[in-house]
Amino acid sequence: MVSKILKRRDCMIRKLLISGIASLAISPLFASAETVPNGRPVDSTKWFHQTLLPKGTSWFSNEQQHYTNRIENASVSNGVLTIKAQKEIFKDQGVIKQYTSARLNSKFAFTYGRVEVRAKMPHGYGTWPAIWMLPKDIKEKGAYFEQKGFGEKHWPDCGEIDIIEHWGRNQNYAQSATHTRSSFGNTVNHGGQPIPTISSQFHLYSLDWSAEKLVFAVDGNDHYTYAPTDKNKRTWPFDKDYYLLLNFAIEKDIDSTFEQGDLSIDYVRVYDEENNQFLADRYISGECPKCNAAGAYGDQCEKCGSALSPEELINPK
Repeated sequence: MVSKILKRRDCMIRKLLISGIASLAISPLFASAETVPNGRPVDSTKWFHQTLLPKGTSWFSNEQQHYTNRIENASVSNGVLTIKAQKEIFKDQGVIKQYTSARLNSKFAFTYGRVEVRAKMPHGYGTWPAIWMLPKDIKEKGAYFEQKGFGEKHWPDCGEIDIIEHWGRNQNYAQSATHTRSSFGNTVNHGGQPIPTISSQFHLYSLDWSAEKLVFAVDGNDHYTYAPTDKNKRTWPFDKDYYLLLNFAIEKDIDSTFEQGDLSIDYVRVYDEENNQFLADRYISGECPKCNAAGAYGDQCEKCGSALSPEELINPK
């Protein structure tokens, strides 16, 4: 009897060891207690973690990071969604990289309307956060809708809408752009404005999208309108469903002293052309009037689980 118990114990130990080795294969090669997050995962009913390397060993534009689905790189806490890029040796898909971050695809897509994202950008030479949009029909390995069978068109013919990009090498400047077959990559179709507090305060980044034009703004101040007079497949692929992306990339010339940085999101809202809100991903914090708990999360209190609207929160931020 004792012999059987010992054998059963040894079998369980071997299984645990194998499990540990398997999990290590997609974990940081080096980590510390300081990297353990206190937040909770992003809402998987609304967001998809895009992690597959589309070029086999790398991302586009010579980006240096692995995008992961770990809570260390994307989490919600204290009323804020945080995408954290950090310096760490990390192996995934057989490739070792020196940085990790997150790239979120929305699981919804829409045509025309208004997008609002209240966010705070990171700081640091070589950091490259973005809030942007790609079409549902993009043929890109690993993208959410491509995995669902919608991928038909390659970039740039499919189109791209950049609501806000912030390059750390051009600190305190918010840029918006479009990419089409008529102009892409180093596109001529862009505009922006200086935002001195872009990395120290939250700002509202918005896009108004209609069949006639795309209008980009920060805090209600327009800085670029894309409205080609001749709308054809080369200049206007913006008449179909697009989805949102939130990501934080690391450029090749990243400052060698960079250790970590945050792209912080207060909320994401999408309205149709009649101004009806059909998406609201909020990370509102305040006091729950039902149990008086602080730090109510999104539409649900973390403590008692009560469903809450923003109006029900006491002193919402």
